[in-house]
Amino acid sequence: MSYREGRFWQPDVTVATVVVADGRLLCVEERVKGRLVLNQPAGHLEPDESLADAALRETREETGWDVRLTAFLGAYQWKAPETERHYLRFAFAAEPERHDPTRALDEGIVQALWLSPQELLDARDRHRSPMVWQVVADHLAGHRSPLTLLQHLT
Repeated sequence: MSYREGRFWQPDVTVATVVVADGRLLCVEERVKGRLVLNQPAGHLEPDESLADAALRETREETGWDVRLTAFLGAYQWKAPETERHYLRFAFAAEPERHDPTRALDEGIVQALWLSPQELLDARDRHRSPMVWQVVADHLAGHRSPLTLLQHLT
């Protein structure tokens, strides 16, 4: 049965943060199904959480960095071919503020690392999804929208 025939469809809603310092991007190396992949700090939106709060939380949990969001980069849709899961990613630009090197990182995260855009591009065969580079490419191209574009109504 298809969505149009009455089956409920719901994408995985995720957030991602492009954090830049001294021309380098904050990335995470994570283990997914036994494979080491690269991603931005990213993760799923939790119930009753704003998109901005989710981006701050995921960045802290995956990297140990507290950041300040500076802009909304965009919304990205992607269907994973191997699982046919649909993802809807909301991406943010951010600046680093404080790092806690003693903070335990989320399960599956091997390390947080700073890569140049070229280093990340050169490792595209290790990107968790095509959204990883697309979000960075949009950031590098200057795509920015105000954070006020997103509203969390309670």
